[in-house]
Formats: sequence, C-alpha cells, structure tokens
Amino acid sequence: MEPTNIKILSIENATHDVRRIRTVKPPDVNFTPGQAADISINKEGWKEEVRPFTFTCVPEDDFLEFTIKTYPSHEGVTNKLLSLKAGDELIISGVFGAIHYEGEGVFIAGGAGVTPFISILRELKRKNETGNNMLIFANKTSGDIINKNEFTEMLGKNFINILSQEKTDGYYHGHIDEEFLKKNVKDFSGYFYVCGPPPMMDAVEKQLADLGVNENKIIKEKF
Repeated sequence: MEPTNIKILSIENATHDVRRIRTVKPPDVNFTPGQAADISINKEGWKEEVRPFTFTCVPEDDFLEFTIKTYPSHEGVTNKLLSLKAGDELIISGVFGAIHYEGEGVFIAGGAGVTPFISILRELKRKNETGNNMLIFANKTSGDIINKNEFTEMLGKNFINILSQEKTDGYYHGHIDEEFLKKNVKDFSGYFYVCGPPPMMDAVEKQLADLGVNENKIIKEKF
C-alpha cells in the first residue's frame, strides 16, 4: 500500500509503560487479526524511522488501534511516541504478520508479545467463538499485565498469569516450563500460538516439542 497519513484520535495508558493509540482508519487499510503494520511518525526527522506495531483493534472497528510498549530510556521511536498527542499524525506504509487464528488452542505470550493476541481474542469474543481458548501470559510484575481486566472478562479461568519478579496471591511465580505447562494445559493436541522475546519463545517451543506438540501446530511470531 502507498504510505498514508493517519491522524491520532486518542492516546491513553494501558500500563505504566504501554500506550494505547487510536487513529483514523483509512478506507484502504485491511488486516487480519494478529497482523501488524509498518508505522512511522509524521514529524521532521522521524518519517523514515519505520517500526512494526500490531493492530489491537478488530477489522470491523471504525478506527485503528495500536498497543505499544514504550522505552523512555531509548532515544527511539517508542520514546518519541510519549510526546505525541491527539491531532498528531502517524504514517502507515504496509501490513504484514505471520500469526493468525487457525483454531482453538493455547496462546502463550511474554510481555508486549501479547499484542497480536488482543485482536484475535477480541474478534473471537465479537463472534461469540471464544470457546476453550486459553491465554498464558508471562510478565515481570502484575503492573505489567496488559488488558488484565479485559482478558479476565473474556476468558475467566482460562486466563493464567505467571510473574518472574513478583510473588503475589492469585498469580504463578517464575518462568514457563514443562511442569507449569503440564499443570495448566489439559490438551496438547490443539494449536499453540506463541509470541514474546526470542529467548522465551525458543524455550517454550522446545518445551512444547518435548511434550509432543506437532511443530505444525505451533504458530509463532518473533517480537
């Protein structure tokens, strides 16, 4: 697609370091839940700094939404996002992505790697097709959990959180490992959707393989 300017409608905090940005939706922007877009900031010196950001809206919405982790210590695009406001513009120049919904299963996310799953799960909810899908979400602390209330309302007991740097009632503590997966996943024959930092993804993929999951049932996106 041709690069297109999209005006920011609103920016709000999703967590202490994650921003939820909504923009105008151009008529020629089409995506499948789970996909991302090439985005840059329409300001001098930033137009060529293109980064991938995942759509967290659903295709039927009349706006675009991106849920973006910011890194204030980095002098980069996500840091610059902290200074934007409604009325500023982004530039969208392409849509892509390997993760899409194939069927019921287990979503395993690390931190901001959950973003492709937001759109997928929202779309399933909209269609009343959430079924027995499960989300396992690994974070450092409870304050890092993106869309915690929404996922709880969507998935109930099928929303499972594990925290690596905080011990809190109601949350598992540590890292995802085989024992944790065996304790929480009843069926290893369905699909597994995995997105997070590469070291976590490599570890989870190996664990799933050791538990007998067919590699064709693992759908992944490096984040």
